[in-house]
Amino acid sequence: MMDVEFDEVIYRVSPRELAERIDHTLLKPDADYKLLEKYVDDVKKYGFKLLMIPLSLVDRVREIAGRSIEIGVVVGFPLGNTSTRTKVSETIEAAELGASEVDMVMNINAFKSRDLDYVRRDISSVVEAAKSRGVRVVKVIIETGLLTDEEKARAVDVIFEAGGDYVKTCTGFLGSVATVHDVRLLYRASRGRLRVKASGGIRHALDALALVAAGASRLGTSSGDVIIEEYMKLRGEEK
Repeated sequence: MMDVEFDEVIYRVSPRELAERIDHTLLKPDADYKLLEKYVDDVKKYGFKLLMIPLSLVDRVREIAGRSIEIGVVVGFPLGNTSTRTKVSETIEAAELGASEVDMVMNINAFKSRDLDYVRRDISSVVEAAKSRGVRVVKVIIETGLLTDEEKARAVDVIFEAGGDYVKTCTGFLGSVATVHDVRLLYRASRGRLRVKASGGIRHALDALALVAAGASRLGTSSGDVIIEEYMKLRGEEK
């Protein structure tokens, strides 16, 4: 993953600033409430941007943490081929439960079929439902491992046209991982119109730094605690 120059990033970005770029993510189907409590504690301890979880766990997080942390919710996850109506319904419920961000999966079947009007409507329907109910940010997962480079760039245009805020690389459920190549491609294709979230297989500090250097504004990972602890050691700041 690390094929960019990132030595200077270590000195430009503090551990706290890196943590603020991380969506600490718990989407494992076998995660129990004890692990969820650990992730809630991680968000508080390290200062992660938010806790990214499935919709069914939001109530439990509110019981544990109240409104002390921000929550992001996945929509149409992980395949993206649920109906627009279903995605909108999930988005509305997430908003009602106080989610501040939504990460939706693009309808990849429609996109690969070049039915871009459907894809735009699907995304814009979620964006409208989210933004009209107080959700601040909508990220769109395109599953980069299933797309050509040309398709990745085209997806950026579609997301922008539909009102999305971020293009996001992967769900992490189909074997694809975030790469420097893809982040750089998406960053350049965005031309400042969208931000880029790298997600999928990010487990170590140097990989996280490389993706930030390539243009990622946000990182999605289930290993946020490991990344920050490693980063502190790199900087000689371990406790």
